[in-house]
Amino acid sequence: MYPKIGDLLFISVDSGDEKEAVVQYKSRIGDMDEDSILIEVPMQEGTGRLKRLFIGDELSIFFMSEGGIKNYFNSYVFGFKEDMIRMVRIRRPEPDSISKIQRRSFLRVHAELEVAVKTDKMLRFVARTDDVGGGGLSFYCDANHRVSEGDGVSCWVLVPYKNGSIEHVPFNGEIVRIKVLENGRKIVMVKFTAIADMERQKLIRYCFERQFDFRR
Repeated sequence: MYPKIGDLLFISVDSGDEKEAVVQYKSRIGDMDEDSILIEVPMQEGTGRLKRLFIGDELSIFFMSEGGIKNYFNSYVFGFKEDMIRMVRIRRPEPDSISKIQRRSFLRVHAELEVAVKTDKMLRFVARTDDVGGGGLSFYCDANHRVSEGDGVSCWVLVPYKNGSIEHVPFNGEIVRIKVLENGRKIVMVKFTAIADMERQKLIRYCFERQFDFRR
């Protein structure tokens, strides 16, 4: 499903600047053609600051559709149009590259990331994730790590982006399931119980970068 003229787009700019990379902008669609979407100059939510874009800037974008569904896609700037107002020309995505995610439901992707874990029983260790998403993650741990379903955990996960920047994402969670493997190791599945919206967005951005790479 494509967005329509007049729809709002919510945009993050893939930037080498870590602070800028987590800023969200919004813009309205002014026109469309077969190859491109023309949008207003993006404005930062909350401050009204306009974002100057350049040809080649890579963008992570979502728009809302009925039922509270977020529709995500990646694009880039490849031109401008001077009309009554300045418009930014971005590449129109292929239909199958738009990912639909219902509110409160998050994409998960396979990823081997470093995660530091502290349980509410004061056990501490470093592990590698099996998958991550905006609602939780799972990680491998050794057989001698005494973890149980229902345990609370306080963690941070190291998240690298394709532009070379790295984020440490902290969260609190609850172990909801443990799967014991044939070699005795465990896969521990955790749902987030407390995570800041900004930190969750960092994980969602990483997931969509990974999904975009898989599709390519």
